[in-house]
Amino acid sequence: MASIITATTANGLVSSADNSGVLQLASGTGNLVTVPSVTGTAMVSGNMPAFSAYQNSAQTFTTGAFNKLQIDTEEFDTANCFNTGNYRFTPNVAGYYQVNAVYNLGGSGTTLAVIFKNGSAFKYGVNSTGSSPYGNSVSCLMYMNGTTDYIEFYGYTNGTGYQIQTGSLNTWFQAVLVRSA
Repeated sequence: MASIITATTANGLVSSADNSGVLQLASGTGNLVTVPSVTGTAMVSGNMPAFSAYQNSAQTFTTGAFNKLQIDTEEFDTANCFNTGNYRFTPNVAGYYQVNAVYNLGGSGTTLAVIFKNGSAFKYGVNSTGSSPYGNSVSCLMYMNGTTDYIEFYGYTNGTGYQIQTGSLNTWFQAVLVRSA
């Protein structure tokens, strides 16, 4: 038997207790959550920022410079933390985030995918060399403070004639809260 807190329509919150150390939160129609001996923070879907966005507009890279990817179309944004105007993710919950990004392009030379945090390069991804079309990716786990920290997706090239391949399959940027701080 567990300690159970049940929300009912007739009696409001009803609780029963034992010494098992297990907490169950239930609705009038059944159990919703079981929390056995939790230490740390219990997460619920309502406070887990996540977004997925892609580039839908043409962009040409400047040679020998970091170029911010113009990720302008959201697929989803659970906490309204991604800004398609400045192509930036600023989460509202402090914690550890899994970040993934890919861009495909045409041209030839060497390119690099980079995650920028607060305006500076934070993690380099795969360094690609060759001719078009080919992709570049970067992935990392990072801490963000939930107020002022932000991330952006950049690419770098030393070649010429690079044109970003657009659309949800080709150039995209994602992040999700893995664990709050």
